[in-house]
Amino acid sequence: MAERHPRNRTGRGPLRRGLAAAVLAVGMLTASTTPGYGTGEAAPVPGPQFTPLTAAVLTEPAPFDATDGKTHLSYELLTTNALPSSARVRLDRVEVRDARTHRVVGSLSGQALADAANPVGDPLPGADGYTPAPPGPTPTVIPGSQQWVVWIDLALDRGERVPKVLEHHLSGAVLTASGSSPFEETVQATPTDRTTPLNLDAPVRPGTWYSSESCCGNTHHRRGLGPINGRFYVPQRFAIDWYKVGERGQTWEGDPARLTSYLSYRQPVVAAAGGRVVEVQDGIPDNAPPVTPPVPPIEETVGNHVTLEVAPGRYLLYAHLKPGSLTVREGDRVEPGRVLGLIGNSGNSTTPHLHFQVMTTAEFFPTDSPPFTFRKFRVVGQVEPRIWDDNLGLQPTGVLPITPSPYDGPHRARYPLDREVLEF
Repeated sequence: MAERHPRNRTGRGPLRRGLAAAVLAVGMLTASTTPGYGTGEAAPVPGPQFTPLTAAVLTEPAPFDATDGKTHLSYELLTTNALPSSARVRLDRVEVRDARTHRVVGSLSGQALADAANPVGDPLPGADGYTPAPPGPTPTVIPGSQQWVVWIDLALDRGERVPKVLEHHLSGAVLTASGSSPFEETVQATPTDRTTPLNLDAPVRPGTWYSSESCCGNTHHRRGLGPINGRFYVPQRFAIDWYKVGERGQTWEGDPARLTSYLSYRQPVVAAAGGRVVEVQDGIPDNAPPVTPPVPPIEETVGNHVTLEVAPGRYLLYAHLKPGSLTVREGDRVEPGRVLGLIGNSGNSTTPHLHFQVMTTAEFFPTDSPPFTFRKFRVVGQVEPRIWDDNLGLQPTGVLPITPSPYDGPHRARYPLDREVLEF
């Protein structure tokens, strides 16, 4: 996916010397645009130029409609500082534009950019219990020869046209011992995926459910970058962890160290669409809550599970099921609503819940994670504080702090956003 630069046999010579010279000469790394570009003026066609940053995307952005009434595109921009280790790149602004009209459809700068960018391999501040991001205008400075990921989540207003091709305009400065040199570059033209998201029935029985770790914030699903078989994936980009919620907003009652205290435990999971069973795994024991279990082998990450093929290149994953509860076998054809098994706590799971998502392959590793919607549901509230499945049982009470949501009410063909409480 990364851009490749031509080089001679030794990795030295005119090209490498030219790049270094361009870095050190103020103004040499110039914009591929002119002042006014982005305000309706056509951009000149750039010739070959050295760019301090290369960029690649991990998936074609796929638009989907969410409960906020907006059309979202959520994807990743993998950026590499292609300069020597002595030259840092300060990335000041990332603009996402319509490649045809150059209209800006979204941008990140300042603290928003700092919150949405991190070195490959380092967790984002504030995720999964890590230290929150520091306040203030934190600059995004990428050391030489280092790779960062920028997590892009666009939200287009109702009726706003989704561009057929996106381009990314990066601006900032190259920082060296002798000073700084501003740069601008327009990189990585990216077609948007025109595949209509699957519109599904509920994956659980009717009732009140908490949609945890859903898109599009700083969650371990949305921002879970995985190096698998020699390349990066975000295999859980649109996955949702489902927790059953009681009449008082409780997710567990009694002793949180007992599986049976959790309302989700042993709840049926059902086929959200008709299809064919292509993978079944059983026999992995439930974990004892609420202690975080050891990281399981990669083949046991999702625990006991069922995978359905419901369309060409589209698979539904039901994960962390109770051992011995699965009711289907590979090759079975199932109708919508068919019970597939019961919610458990197997695999990489701390408290009982259903991990549900759409995949592009029958296997969880490696796969891509496209968006999906549900045919109908009602939003009845939201949970503002971050409550992770890893610490749900460690809370002093199992009652969620549910407050009204600005999106309360019925929804059709929409994707539930993170921490919404809804009724199927």
